[in-house]
Parts: sequence; structure tokens; C-alpha cells
Amino acid sequence: MNKEDVFLNIINQTISDNSYLGNDCAYLKDLNLLISQDTLIEDVHFSISYFTPFEIAQKALLVNISDILAGGGKPKYITVSLSGKLNESFIKEFYSGLDEVCVEYGIKIIGGDLTGGDKIIVSITIIGFGLKQISSRSAAKSGDDVYIAGYHGSSAFGLELLKKGFRDNENEFIKTHKKPVLYGKISENVANTVNSPYVMMDTSDGLYDAMKRVCMESKVGFDISYDKILKKVDNKNLVLFGGEDFGLLICLDKKYANLAESLNLQKIGTVTNTNQIVIDGVVFNIDKSFNHFK
Repeated sequence: MNKEDVFLNIINQTISDNSYLGNDCAYLKDLNLLISQDTLIEDVHFSISYFTPFEIAQKALLVNISDILAGGGKPKYITVSLSGKLNESFIKEFYSGLDEVCVEYGIKIIGGDLTGGDKIIVSITIIGFGLKQISSRSAAKSGDDVYIAGYHGSSAFGLELLKKGFRDNENEFIKTHKKPVLYGKISENVANTVNSPYVMMDTSDGLYDAMKRVCMESKVGFDISYDKILKKVDNKNLVLFGGEDFGLLICLDKKYANLAESLNLQKIGTVTNTNQIVIDGVVFNIDKSFNHFK
């Protein structure tokens, strides 16, 4: 168990009401609101040697939007906390990047906080409205079909290129790492069409990590074909464990096969009752997910 899971277990056991925990978004049913928060920290999630303030802002916001989309919602409002060695130029460029994405997704900035500090830290809280059916990691059941949207391994490969000194912003993999591709139309169609419990989770910490968390919450297993996973890199480690692709892992009842086909979702396997992740007949019980506490 990695340190993040240890900390989450402590939190769950410490607070008096943990009923809202367990998904990337908290769903407030009485208000029909989805709320999520993510934080990006310099030298943990990005380096200013290859990320501009404009790019930092866009990635920070897209990371949060991804959570709302995967939760079955529509993003509407954000607050932004920004700290670091800030100056007028940084603020102008950062908020220009935020504004471009806000306009694209119809999001309004409603507040936030600015403070000084030694490193750039961006923390965004995002609020969205729930669509017809909210997703949950605990909704998978044996016999469901397992689908993905998006290619996996590309962002991690882009990061490898950046760390090696490549700075071609037109490179497909570097672009994918800096500005994630999201799947809003797919998530909206699934949330508005499916009328029974389902799983839809982004793969921000890696495809294997997403499967592992669904297995834990739903008490199920996965039988997966590696060749079916959409990928543009020939590296199983990056495809399964490389994070920040922000694709979607979706588990649907077989009666929604026509919906999945109409959305061009890629079927990669089925949900089982084994409590194990099996890929090409091999049981995977290793954990190479992104470690936020290195």
C-alpha cells in the first residue's frame, strides 16, 4: 500500500463522517452539485524549466475539469489558490491560460487566494452540476463490460522526453503531457443515457491505478486484454502505470453495448468476481502508481 492510501485510511478512520469520501468528486445530492479539488506543486507535478505559467494554469484547470466530467457532471465554477514567487508577468500569463480554458468549457472564476512562497503551488476547487446519472467507483458488478476512452502511455512518454531535454511543443507526446485531452462529449452522453449504476473514472494516476481503485471500492476484479488498450507507445510500463493521460475507465452493463459502440469506446475486457486484476491471463498485484509523496 502506497503512502497516499495509508493517509487516506487514517483520514477515513479519524473523521466522524466519511460518507462523502471514496470518489474523485464529492456529490452533494440535495444540491445536485459535484465538488472536487486538485493541487499541482512545482517540482512534484511540473517543472518551470519546461512549463510556462500559461501551461501550468491550463493543466491545473483541465485536471480538475476531468474529475467533474468523470463524475457525470458539467463544470461551472472554480476558485483558484496560487502561491509562489509571483510577479505581474506571471499573474498575467497564468490567468490568460485559465481564461482560455474557462471560455472553452463555460466556466466562471468566482474567487481564490494569492500568497507568496518558495515554490509555485496551484490548488483549484471546482464545482459542477450533476447530469442525469452520477458515476461511482463502487458501482461495478461482475459481468459488466470494461471500456476506455483515450490513449494510454502518451503523457508519461511526453514527460520522459521533457526530462531528457526535448522542448518541441509540437511533439504529439509533449503536447499531450502539457495540455491533456479530455472526453467531455463521451462523459456527458454516458451520464445522460445510462439509467443504472455505472463506473466512470479518469485515469490520471494511470490505467492500472484506476482499475485497482474500482476493484477495491466495488469488490470486483478485471479480466483485461492488453492488446485492446489504445496506445501510441510500445512500453507496457508506461501504458499501464504512466499517469496523466486523463482518459476514462468506464464499466457498463452489457445492455449498453450499443451506446458504447456509438461513442467509439474501446472495450478492453470484463468485470469479474475474482477481486484480482488479470491482464492476458496474468494476475497483477504490483503497484507502480504515481506516488504523490516521494
